[in-house]
Amino acid sequence: MTRIAPSLAAAVALSLVTLGACKQGDAKPRDPAADKIVIGTENIVVASNGSVTDGPTISGSLAAEQSATVRAQLSGSVLATNVEAGQAVQRGQSMGRLDATSIEDAYLSAKTGVTSAQNAADLAQRDYDRQQTLLKAGAVAPRDAEAAQRTLTSARAALDNAKAQLAAADKNLQNTRILAPFTGIVSERSVAAGDVVQPGTALFTVIDPHSMRLEASVPAERISELKVGTPVTFTVNGYGSQSFTGKITRINPAADPATRQVRVLASIPNDNNRLVAGLFAQGRIASRTHTGLVVPITAIDVRNQSPAALRLRGGKVERVEVQLGMRDTDAETVEVTQGITVGDTLLVAAAQGITPGTPVVVQAPPADRAKQ
Repeated sequence: MTRIAPSLAAAVALSLVTLGACKQGDAKPRDPAADKIVIGTENIVVASNGSVTDGPTISGSLAAEQSATVRAQLSGSVLATNVEAGQAVQRGQSMGRLDATSIEDAYLSAKTGVTSAQNAADLAQRDYDRQQTLLKAGAVAPRDAEAAQRTLTSARAALDNAKAQLAAADKNLQNTRILAPFTGIVSERSVAAGDVVQPGTALFTVIDPHSMRLEASVPAERISELKVGTPVTFTVNGYGSQSFTGKITRINPAADPATRQVRVLASIPNDNNRLVAGLFAQGRIASRTHTGLVVPITAIDVRNQSPAALRLRGGKVERVEVQLGMRDTDAETVEVTQGITVGDTLLVAAAQGITPGTPVVVQAPPADRAKQ
């Protein structure tokens, strides 16, 4: 908040002493400048054009738009891990391996089974073809041809079963290789070499940091102000006053019955990978924006029925009633629709205690005057 210059109180006191001396019959001419109050530049603002934004405030946490936890598909011991948390990976890159000794044996056995079943099916096919030829020549009874047909059907079924077993063994063998599901960064490594895992055990978590999302809640009574594509401005813990922007991508169609809040998701571009998942963020959805004459809230006196501003014109303070528009609570500014114009000098904060009609001199701080 803007504070009145330290010289202001001293100047007022000096003015009172001067007036007292005059009342005691001092015959010397009074210096008109002695009645003026000196204030610093920090006690004034110049009205200018700008914009004010209004909308519901939000708070929530950042999360990666694309995230995946890679889990074990079978039981076994972890043979090796090839990546660490924070390491970049490419889609399909090996992040580790499970012990595949017994699975390799099962794969070789299944492969041998396919070969045997294929040979049996080929033999049954040749016998069936021969029986069909003999049947047409009347050299065999129909029941012999039917027996050959049944044998061929059984051999083909056995071959299909053997191929299915080989496919399952091959899939298990592939599952011993832990691969990155997409290009991104490893955010967590949950196992180490030697650990024994079961199906469903979390192994690695991979995120794509190029796009983040803000998960936040908005009071249900302000849901009418939201729509997909509405800009969101927010700050993030750890980044000071730096502001980030995004857009609403999803609005939950149902409010939380306990909090009466509506869940919203906002997509946040993160091309330079500065933002990280898990940080707390707070900001506002910019549902309305007005452009016009804007001044700090501290320049407006709202203690009376009609808001007013103290304007410095011709070296004197004058009180001017104003009409206000939209207020920006985050920026602590307000739109003024009537009463003042661009370029008007207004008193702010404690300087608003100066009585209208009082002569005022604006003086720069000593350091600034020395530079001039």
